[in-house]
Amino acid sequence: MRQITLVCAFVLVALPAFCEDPSCDEIIARYAAARGGDARLAAVRTIIYRGTYKEGDVSFPAALSLMRPYYKLVGDPEKLDTTFAEGYDGSTWELYGDPGLVVRTVGAASAAGRHATSVDGPLIGYRERGWAVVSKGRTPIGDRAAYRLTVHMPDGFEMDEFIDSESWLLIAERKSAPVHAFGQNVLSEERISDYRAVAGVLFPFVHREVEITTGRILNEVIWTSIVVNREIDVSRFSPPVLERTALRAFLDHLFLERSDPDALLWSYDDFRRSHGDVDTHSGIEFVGYQILKMGDSQSALALLERNAADYPRSASGAYGLGRAYKATGRSADARREFQRALTVDGSYRRAKEALDQMAGEKSVPVK
Repeated sequence: MRQITLVCAFVLVALPAFCEDPSCDEIIARYAAARGGDARLAAVRTIIYRGTYKEGDVSFPAALSLMRPYYKLVGDPEKLDTTFAEGYDGSTWELYGDPGLVVRTVGAASAAGRHATSVDGPLIGYRERGWAVVSKGRTPIGDRAAYRLTVHMPDGFEMDEFIDSESWLLIAERKSAPVHAFGQNVLSEERISDYRAVAGVLFPFVHREVEITTGRILNEVIWTSIVVNREIDVSRFSPPVLERTALRAFLDHLFLERSDPDALLWSYDDFRRSHGDVDTHSGIEFVGYQILKMGDSQSALALLERNAADYPRSASGAYGLGRAYKATGRSADARREFQRALTVDGSYRRAKEALDQMAGEKSVPVK
């Protein structure tokens, strides 16, 4: 009896310390309150972010726009960029002004585009989207103590949100994803700071993505302007309608046929026979790469092999085929094509860099 009493006493003493952390919903409620409260957050219908993106020594203007319920534009809706843009209007898309192609993405490219389309971020209203959030207790972020909340999305993607235990603001996000196409997943942490009030709601103006294992800054975004509730026509979140030249229509058809290598090559041969005056090599390099990104490696390789054969004096054609071989784990073939690109053009920098990179790594096949 004395032993049982001692055990119960231990439980009674230990229980308050074990239960002192608030629940997920309590943390999220305090986070919403810290930013300005549910009513003010719900009143935000559109957001336009403008600032600077920096990666290494390269920096350039950046813009991001969001609108309820799920619209997203990586760009400025009041000054559309016709050279490159991407967004989400119910599905993810990418616009490339040269050669003039809009692709509706799938796979990793689609996932990257659709995971951050909410005006409110991933925590507020997570149940309505069919997501789950699990508390993982406290963890340090720099010199701050934070609550770690893991968000589980229906497609299997997970990310961690870190809420400062004193300010109740989001100070970091953590995820594992490839930084570039065909790269291995990099565990990175986006550190968030410099909150300022806009229309009564606190927004972070600084985002720095850091590789956790090394502490290396991968990139950073510094917003200089955040505008809320500007009227934006919904069409601005969709790609513009491009002029349909014969070449652009051809490339678009190939992208749509990407799951069928036989149909793809049939269309390629028909167009080449009928439009012998049209230079297709750079367009095929581009669309072949996009098809490879979508995971249709057999079609991409068939198309890029045909292109390299039809344009044997094109260094970029050899390089594009080599890149596809490398992405699919065919290292010897990749090395051969990179070397062939340098034989055609000894100053072709991308082929030289690819060979140098291969000297110190193993190719990872695309699945």
